[in-house]
Amino acid sequence: MPRSVAEGGLAPTPAPPAPQPADAVGESAAALAAASATPSAPVWRRDGDAVVLELAGERLARYEDGSRLPQVHAQRPYLHPVHTLAGTVLTDAAPVDHRHHYGVSLAVPDVNGTSHWGGRTYVRDVGPTLLKNHGRQASTGPLVGDADPHVLHDAVRWFDHHGAPQVEESRRLSAHVLASGEAWALSWRSVLRADHGAVTIGSPATNGRAGAGYGGWFWRLPAAASALVLSASGEGEEAAHESRSPWLAFVQEHEGATTRRLAVQHGQPRPWFVRASEYPGAGPSLAWDAPLEIPPGGTVEVGLTTVLLDRAVDAEEAAALAADAADLR
Repeated sequence: MPRSVAEGGLAPTPAPPAPQPADAVGESAAALAAASATPSAPVWRRDGDAVVLELAGERLARYEDGSRLPQVHAQRPYLHPVHTLAGTVLTDAAPVDHRHHYGVSLAVPDVNGTSHWGGRTYVRDVGPTLLKNHGRQASTGPLVGDADPHVLHDAVRWFDHHGAPQVEESRRLSAHVLASGEAWALSWRSVLRADHGAVTIGSPATNGRAGAGYGGWFWRLPAAASALVLSASGEGEEAAHESRSPWLAFVQEHEGATTRRLAVQHGQPRPWFVRASEYPGAGPSLAWDAPLEIPPGGTVEVGLTTVLLDRAVDAEEAAALAADAADLR
C-alpha cells in the first residue's frame, strides 16, 4: 500500500525535528524574511498554559491547547488572537454565529465519523444534526529549537468520540517579518499520520450538502465594516469559493484601519472554502467533493503561509506577495 500520494493530500513523512522544550522559537526564509535570532525577529515564549508570539515586546499571536473548550466544540489547539504589526486582531473565537469557530486551527467535520469541527454534523437526507460524535485533539506540549525561537513545534494526537486515538499530527508554526518591515508572515505546516489504521476524511459535501466541502486548516476572521475577497480566480467570494487559486486574500475595514490577510497554499492547491457575506472565514478543503482516504501508515500534509499587512492591496500586488511568501516555511 503506498505511503504517500501527492496532490490528493498525501505526502511523505518528514524527518522528525529535534527541538527541546523552551520558552521561545523562530526561523528565516530567503530574500523575503528578516528573521534571525535577534531582538527584531518574532519569538515564541511561554505564558502560563499558552505560548505567545512576540516581536520587540509586542504580542502577535497566542497559541492555546484548546483543552478548556466545551466538548461539543471539538477540543483542539488553536491560534487566537492573531494581530497585525499595528495591533489589529485578525481572528475571532466563539463568535455568536458559529460558537465552535476558534481562530486558526485544523478543524475537520468528519474523520471516520468523528467531528473535529464542532457543533452540528451534516447527516445525509436529514441535514445539520447535533450528534454525540465530537472528538478531541490533544497537544503534547509545544517544543522549540534552541537556535530557532521563531519556530513552534507541537505533536498533536487526535482522539475519536469514544476516546480511541485516530491520527498523529506533527505541527510546525514559524513566524517571519518581511524584509519591508511592514508585515509579518505565519507559516503553518502539519503532517497527519494514520498510525492507528486507515483514515477517511469527509465533509458535509461528501455527505450530501453541495458546495459545503469545508474541513482542514481554517482561519476565522472577525466581523468588519467591509470585506473584499481577492484570488487568482477573480474578485469576490463566488470567484474564490471552490477555486484552486494558489492564494486567497481578505481586505477588511476595521474601525478606520484597513488590513489584508493573504493565505498562500504550499504545493498543489486544494479547493478553497470561502465565506464573506455570511461571516468571514476561509480554508482549503481536504475533502471537497470526495472523501480523502489515508491508508494505514500513510500521511497527509497541510501547509499554508499567511501574510498580515496593515493596508489594502489590489489583486496584482496580492499575487506578487503570494509568489514571494510561497517560499516561506
